Amino acid sequence: MKKTVVGLLALCLSLFAVADEVQLRDGHPNSHTVVKGDTLWDISETFLQNPWLWPEIWYVNPQVENPHLIYPGDIIKLIYLEGEPRLTLERGQRAYKMKLEPTIRIQPMAEAIPGIPLDKINQFLSRSRVVEPGELEAAPYVLTGTENHLVVGAGDQLYARGDFEKTDKVFGVYRAGQKFVDPETNELLGLQALDIGTVKRVALEDQVGTFDVTRTTEEIRITDRLLPLEERAVDSTFFPSVTEDDVSGMIMAVEGGLTQVGMMDVVAINRGERENLKVGNVFAIYKAGGTIRDRVTGDLVKLPDERAGLLMVFRTFDKMSFALVLEASRPLAVKDLLRKP
Repeated sequence: MKKTVVGLLALCLSLFAVADEVQLRDGHPNSHTVVKGDTLWDISETFLQNPWLWPEIWYVNPQVENPHLIYPGDIIKLIYLEGEPRLTLERGQRAYKMKLEPTIRIQPMAEAIPGIPLDKINQFLSRSRVVEPGELEAAPYVLTGTENHLVVGAGDQLYARGDFEKTDKVFGVYRAGQKFVDPETNELLGLQALDIGTVKRVALEDQVGTFDVTRTTEEIRITDRLLPLEERAVDSTFFPSVTEDDVSGMIMAVEGGLTQVGMMDVVAINRGERENLKVGNVFAIYKAGGTIRDRVTGDLVKLPDERAGLLMVFRTFDKMSFALVLEASRPLAVKDLLRKP
């Protein structure tokens, strides 16, 4: 799978409305030398209290080639222009090497650093899917393995039955996972299709296909379903932004079917493309305030909701989205609230 490794700083080419003003973090450094393992989200948190507003103070130095790509060895400096803070880039010597054939060329030694830790979402982003109710039931299914094996692994062959498009050769094998139900409205937003493996068709007779099993995450079983493999590249270019509309929502599930949520966990939220959500949208996570009885008046009083974290949407569907928890100042949970940061 091809990765487009482009920095989060590509955002400065686009404009978006922001609700907060840029605020520098207390004790921020005047410069930071990029090292292997850094992400732009980490670096932005070094300087800013609200890291998703990084592009607001990014100063593009016209003398730097491709200033939106940042490599280990580069130096991020905090400067002031007309009294306003700006972050600028100085190329490090380790970022480049010389190649003398056939002419002198300068090439980067390493990949640009990503926007967020992609290893946390690569597998989830490239393999897991959300399908509509009935979609898996209507898909072709595994009949059996060769020699009537009931379970099949990588390197084996299997037979599957169903309506196959002759142009489709590679299929993902899926199993029904959890149902995503809106905690507020009880609307069914989608069904998780759990990734089991990948198969390649080598023959088709009537509605029975013969497939080579090229990859498995666990053993393939009879009745597992086949869907044409999605061509969805993992893109590390994220455009952190607030939503254009005043959208609020809720965490409705966490990967693995758990209820507790922590930093760098992948969660499902009950808002999607129909609410104009886009990849890169950032939401603050709030714990709902409890209700107590006022001992003076005897009234019931609802306490304010408390901010507890931050997440960023990295994949959207029609009715829901997947997001990565980037900050968690206290334990989070399913049904925690989402608002503009």
